[in-house]
Amino acid sequence: MKSFLRIIAKLLFRVKVQGDPQALQAQKLLIIANHESFLDGLLLGLFLPVDPVFVVHTGIAKQWFFKLILSMVDYLAVDPLSPMAMKKVLKLVESGRPVVIFPEGRITTTGNLMKVYEGPAFVAAKTGATLVPVRLDGGTRSYFSRVSGKMPKRLFPKITVSILPATRIAMPEAATAKLRRRKSGEAMRAVMQEMIFASQPKQTIYSAFLDATEMFGRDRRLLEDMKQVEYTYKDLLKMVLMLGRLVARATAPNERVGLLLPNVAPALSLIFGMSALRRVPAMLNYTAGTDGLQAACVAAEIRTIVTSRAFVEQAKLADKLSALQGVRLLFLEDLREGITLTDKFWLVLYAMRCPRAVELAAVPDDPAVVLFTSGSEGKPKGVVLSHRALLSNIAQIRAVIDFSVEDKVLNALPIFHSFGLTAGALLPVLTGANLFLYPSPLHYRVIPELAYDRGCTVLFGTNTFLGNYAKFAHPYDFYRLRYVIAGAEKLSDAVRGMWFEKFGIRIFEGYGATETAPVLAVNTPMTYRTGTVGPLLPGIEYRLETVPGIASGGLLHVRGPNLMSGYLRYEQPGQLERPSSSMGEGWYSTGDIVSLDEDGFVKIVGRVKRFAKLAGEMVSLEVVEKMAGLASPTFAHAASTQVDAQRGETVVLFTTDAALTRDAMQAVAREQGWPELAVPRKLVRVDALPLLGTGKLDYVTLKTWAESA
Repeated sequence: MKSFLRIIAKLLFRVKVQGDPQALQAQKLLIIANHESFLDGLLLGLFLPVDPVFVVHTGIAKQWFFKLILSMVDYLAVDPLSPMAMKKVLKLVESGRPVVIFPEGRITTTGNLMKVYEGPAFVAAKTGATLVPVRLDGGTRSYFSRVSGKMPKRLFPKITVSILPATRIAMPEAATAKLRRRKSGEAMRAVMQEMIFASQPKQTIYSAFLDATEMFGRDRRLLEDMKQVEYTYKDLLKMVLMLGRLVARATAPNERVGLLLPNVAPALSLIFGMSALRRVPAMLNYTAGTDGLQAACVAAEIRTIVTSRAFVEQAKLADKLSALQGVRLLFLEDLREGITLTDKFWLVLYAMRCPRAVELAAVPDDPAVVLFTSGSEGKPKGVVLSHRALLSNIAQIRAVIDFSVEDKVLNALPIFHSFGLTAGALLPVLTGANLFLYPSPLHYRVIPELAYDRGCTVLFGTNTFLGNYAKFAHPYDFYRLRYVIAGAEKLSDAVRGMWFEKFGIRIFEGYGATETAPVLAVNTPMTYRTGTVGPLLPGIEYRLETVPGIASGGLLHVRGPNLMSGYLRYEQPGQLERPSSSMGEGWYSTGDIVSLDEDGFVKIVGRVKRFAKLAGEMVSLEVVEKMAGLASPTFAHAASTQVDAQRGETVVLFTTDAALTRDAMQAVAREQGWPELAVPRKLVRVDALPLLGTGKLDYVTLKTWAESA
């Protein structure tokens, strides 16, 4: 009977089993799986090469349909609310029988990982059992799932069963049993998140886009921009294919082609379309000066820039572009006029019918995009991100945050910035969430109104932008927001408090770098700690390097699948400089001093370059800025340094508060226990702090101001 059912299930659901089945040969074996649908137990029973005992909820075991299925396997019905339930499971594991358990306890309603219960984790730690994570993928698209009706359902979706490498959870050291239980639960959650991330398919961003199109349906409305037209996956696919073909006609394979466009649907389409035809989009920062644009073009050997006449005129970029040397401009308006009857036939009769056949041969480690560092501390560098890096970071984010088809993302962060590209644009498109692209994050009155009018549930922003949105927003504008995620710069206590007081919303602060595609750590509803940027994402290794003069924390080095392929520098045009740090090849030095607490939460102490050496002591400029923020919470402050013949360096604080004094800052320093040495000697009143287009402080300009202060 089991063999017959296996054949039927394989035919209907095209079940694919991948991974190493040898991991299931341990003596004391606990198999943990995510819970996508009512099919999960049946699929595991049919396709795992062991004969396990299933731990099931007593409520499920009483239903006639599941009684029929369970009659074919060994099972143990338990009530998760009963304190005796896990003792039964513990005895079962100790007996030597393989045991299958779903740590979530319930079938997911979001399509992502939900709450992980502590009981199974404590069993794993107590028994020392070998833990084998098994990822089930595809069940959420069946009629046996409990995911929202917005998720397109199929009678027989393709199912993948991934067997991950074996691991163990050691019994945590803690003062009480309750604390040990909680810590083991956190360890189990980390294992489950690692499983979700590690089982991602290895592919290109174009093939991932096609997978999403098939999964959510070509007719699903997905994307809207300022034209106020809703594009479906089908509309987007047409743009991807045609724009990719037109740009490919004017460029060479593997050429890095500059994209100078705002947040509009064609810009996003070009990223997928050019990647499909092995042209590498190089995302140019149109807010940069002529020197910055020229440096980017030289570093990445950009010979062609794709832009739009309408955009050049509206953004007043004509003078910048005319000053660039060694590049030609391709305008979208001219490309559209160049569409021939042959192109139309190709699109309708071939490309739209067989979109996978259009893609030129590529591997996940090939370059997908080139982004440029902000230039906040020097000349911009080209950062080459592979398909693997981008998709790994998306998978890492999805493993810890439950984005779904129910969400609508409002992204005003420019897609030439890594945060705006990966989290704000690629993530929604590849996960089926609706996306509203807005061209500028600086329209502080408009964006809150858009969030209200479009019913957005997710908003990405920087501290500066979020602070300004809060000032101009009506208290009801953000009534539907589930997630507000801050990155790119440190989140101030003033902005965090303002959002909580005015909107009742907790901001989730994250941390990353362009070089890591970009997210490294983020707070989530399940893992949140104020004053930190959350735990590191699954799959990221780290090391801390001791820095002389800094007692707390160390210089953070990271490596992982989301790490860049390397740099393109102005000094060595076109030559890829592979990532390397004092920790060895393949490591990246973030330049940030961080500390990690016992639960793995990351706290940013400051940047190496953002410390001043005052009379032989290292003082963090971020502490200076925080001190100013506490003394004057409603104004903006930024610190830099100038050379001092006697003290080595002197801190200069630039502030928009004309009434701020050293006495007020000294009072804060005494209250917080900070050294008086950190109180700046010079306070300079300014109308506004210098910002880059990404919302970050422009430290190059700030340093120039400080030297002449």
